[in-house]
Amino acid sequence: MISDDRLNELRLSGELVRVVRDGMESNDIIGFVVAWDAEQVIIRRRNRRVVKLDRRYSYQLKKEPRVSPVED
Repeated sequence: MISDDRLNELRLSGELVRVVRDGMESNDIIGFVVAWDAEQVIIRRRNRRVVKLDRRYSYQLKKEPRVSPVED
């Protein structure tokens, strides 16, 4: 799970993040960190729509190479 400190860094930097939800790249969410609570993160996509996502997903900078999550 991503930490509050890391989420705050991503929010303050204003950089695009990639949320990797599974092994398929087409299912990734690209956007900006807006807010979060103990269980969810709100991402604002480039089309200005917001998405609530689980904090257990993998959060990466968009400019970095995609790393697939490890399946349990």
